[in-house]
Amino acid sequence: MKQLVECVPNFSEGRDRALIDKIVAAMAAVKGVKVLDVDPGADTNRTVVTLIGEPAPVSEAAFQGIRKAAELIDMSKHRGAHPRIGATDVCPFVPVSGVTMEDCAELARGLGRRVGEELGIPAYLYEAAAANPRRQNLADIRAGEYEGLEEKLKDPEWKPDFGPAKFHARAGATVIGAREFLIAYNINFNTRDAALINDIALEIREKGRLKKDAKGAAVKDEKGEKVFIPGKFKSVKAIGWYIEQYGCAQLSINFTNYKISPVHEVFVEVCKQAEARGLRVTGSELVGLIPKQALLDAGAFFLARQGKPTGVPEEERIHIAVKSLGLAELTPFDPQKKIIEY
Repeated sequence: MKQLVECVPNFSEGRDRALIDKIVAAMAAVKGVKVLDVDPGADTNRTVVTLIGEPAPVSEAAFQGIRKAAELIDMSKHRGAHPRIGATDVCPFVPVSGVTMEDCAELARGLGRRVGEELGIPAYLYEAAAANPRRQNLADIRAGEYEGLEEKLKDPEWKPDFGPAKFHARAGATVIGAREFLIAYNINFNTRDAALINDIALEIREKGRLKKDAKGAAVKDEKGEKVFIPGKFKSVKAIGWYIEQYGCAQLSINFTNYKISPVHEVFVEVCKQAEARGLRVTGSELVGLIPKQALLDAGAFFLARQGKPTGVPEEERIHIAVKSLGLAELTPFDPQKKIIEY
């Protein structure tokens, strides 16, 4: 079986297409690597790139992308809706075939070492590559974002896994790891009010919302840590924001394991939460790629709700999924370009 690894670097630039093209070109120039998708967002000011290939070339391509991003992106001038900590904000490796999660974790460690030693950029390891349990969750590493990074680096507990514990004003820091396939997915609403949508995020995300006492103060445990009331779905991260480009608020969701919390189940629950707040879901969009099975499962689910047989051809199940989830509301949805197997 051929060894294939996916890599999904996220760069903190989504507006300057010429700059983005230079970063992508640096990665695409590595022999043996295929660029599957480039998805820039103007309001988030972030671009998600999807690469695939054998392990060594993909790791080299990721390094070239990180190096080029450090040359071209000045984080001191960066503004955008998406949380971020560096020019290359996050760079995960994902096993596709013939490789294990530990193989990907080893790739992450090797890349982190190069980024720290050759580029002088602080590098943190997360998820399956994390050397420190406190660093498994990307949100914990990114807390405080770029603006809080200089102070964070002074704390011995946040010494980078690789590279100097010194603030890199231009490039910030990079978080590198290994994880299962992540689906980045946004749900759109008939409102501009991001606060209303963020309240839905607190209901559905695994972390949930802060527990508060009768006076509205945050409840803390015996260790002084804030207590959270878990949300409805495991392996789901979510945040609400307003996207000026589309004139609507969105619920931005990361599915870290869509088999535990399927996309269609979360979508249906979000529709219920929206209706309870006097809102309406108008559609959704996919950022990057999606596994075929996630859409096949969604198609079967919505067909069953309609009282129709689910044993229809693959193409029809995907068509029903796209229509039911409203995936073509903002831009055309081409299965040949958005489904990873295709």
